[in-house]
Amino acid sequence: MTAPGRAGPRLPLVVLAIWAFAALLHVALAWDDILVRRFSDADDQMRLLEVRDWLAGQSWFDVAQHRLNGGDFPMHWSRLVDLLPAGVIVLLRPLLGAVLAEHVMLVVVPLLTLLAAMLLIALITRRLSTERAAIAAALLVVMPGPLMWQMRPLRIDHHGWQVVLTLVAAHAMVGRPTARNGAIAGAALAALLTISLEGMPIVAAMLGVASLGWALQPARGASLRTLGLTLAGTAALLHLATRGPGFWAPACDAVAPAWLAVLAVAGVGLTLARLATRFGTVARLGAVAFAGLASGGTLLALAPQCLAGPFATLPPIVYHQWYVVVLEGRPLWEQEGAVVLLSLGLPAVGLIGGALAWRDAAGTARERWTIMLALFGAATMVAILVLRASATANALAMPGAGVLLARLFVRARAIPHVLPRFSATLGLGLLAAPGAATALAFATVTPSTTKATTAHRPVCDGSYDMRALAALPVGTIFAPIDLSPGLLVDTRHRAIAGGYHRSPWAMARVMIGFGASPAPARAVILASRADYLAACPGTNEMERNRRRAPNGLWARLERGERFDWLQPLPIRGPALAWRIIRPLPEGRSAP
Repeated sequence: MTAPGRAGPRLPLVVLAIWAFAALLHVALAWDDILVRRFSDADDQMRLLEVRDWLAGQSWFDVAQHRLNGGDFPMHWSRLVDLLPAGVIVLLRPLLGAVLAEHVMLVVVPLLTLLAAMLLIALITRRLSTERAAIAAALLVVMPGPLMWQMRPLRIDHHGWQVVLTLVAAHAMVGRPTARNGAIAGAALAALLTISLEGMPIVAAMLGVASLGWALQPARGASLRTLGLTLAGTAALLHLATRGPGFWAPACDAVAPAWLAVLAVAGVGLTLARLATRFGTVARLGAVAFAGLASGGTLLALAPQCLAGPFATLPPIVYHQWYVVVLEGRPLWEQEGAVVLLSLGLPAVGLIGGALAWRDAAGTARERWTIMLALFGAATMVAILVLRASATANALAMPGAGVLLARLFVRARAIPHVLPRFSATLGLGLLAAPGAATALAFATVTPSTTKATTAHRPVCDGSYDMRALAALPVGTIFAPIDLSPGLLVDTRHRAIAGGYHRSPWAMARVMIGFGASPAPARAVILASRADYLAACPGTNEMERNRRRAPNGLWARLERGERFDWLQPLPIRGPALAWRIIRPLPEGRSAP
């Protein structure tokens, strides 16, 4: 057995073996989707497009989508996440060719993300407990749930790397309270914010946990100081490296000067808070609170509009027809029961296991478990408020769940009779990972919707069926916002809008075009200068359009009505497309 808090040489090898098994399993399960490159999320398609555009010569500092909305489509994403996918493509392209290299990248990058998360979870658990518990925690990563959802094949969006960077910071924070570990945590959290500002709640929570830890234990002062200063300094450097000429551009939805000022004030404030070290716990708590208030006051003074969030200025139609129905950004109490159980099942087990481990620990071990439980609790609260954060909460819950699983395994193996021992051992996985059981049960009882029909038409398989539009001469397509990213990835066409809040009026134009009655819809569509109108029956977005506007343009087109300004086009598969007939210039007549 290795020394307490240290991982022996065997642990990484065991984790690597578990990862290899998990990789083969998940590739096999997703094989059909991998073969035809069927994405389950438009953000993965948009990320692929970002990488492809960069490799084709688009500036590192330019993340706009120039094939959307006539080229006026700013994005708030960071190039930082593009580095690994682009690197894999460049590495494989000489061996496999451009197309196959890109295809292989879509599998390799998520699996590398999974390996990083699995190894970090095992190392955190080993730092808190035993090697057996660390192996159990690594095994739990493989189970179906919010974490595995973010690291499955074809999932190349930034959420998986947000989890990984949170785990890097957590690993440093449960280690010895040294300046080095503080710097590692600060750098990881700065990269997390650079990737996406939606990580700010978990960054604030982790900074708060570190601050309270120092207030209660002044020996943690060096770690807290370097955490705060490294966070601020690294965030500024990464912002310069990824935004370049746009360094000073204001923004509420991405790192910008106002947010950098907030981080700088927090870092300096926590450094100055150390002056209160010898004046007692209450004085230290007051100093930490003052640093927090100063940071909040900085945001209020420099960018008060950011307090309302990036979605406060959306047009009403976009807010109600897009933002409210994007469930990953909504709280858990607005989700289905199965989703709630899937999100909170493992955290509940992690809480039990962590609490038991905390009860049995003493000294440094108990301090580490206190920090871990605080981090995990804060992440779970964030997940309750925003569903997409449940992957991070599940990741931080796995050390506690791993400890519980390891303890129960020892008890199960001690059962003298073979059949009860086997049954108890087999049932441990479902007991320790109730989210996985929920997912399996939900998949069993949920009826299949493949090849269903809507209004006597075949249902589209999302953007996969929109690939048939590649046969049309290149033009601009007035398409649903959820399907436009895939359209750009799979064809050479242009589109009007995607589901990205920095171009809300382009999104509103598409919603009005499909939902308005034919006459105003025609005016909106002609004003977009689109060459084609296309849609996919049965997709969520088109069904919402049909229900909210039963006499709107899309509902009438789906019923088979014809309009003299829309010429139906023969398209293979269930997707529908029309050529837009523009009126002749005034004063001219048809030949």
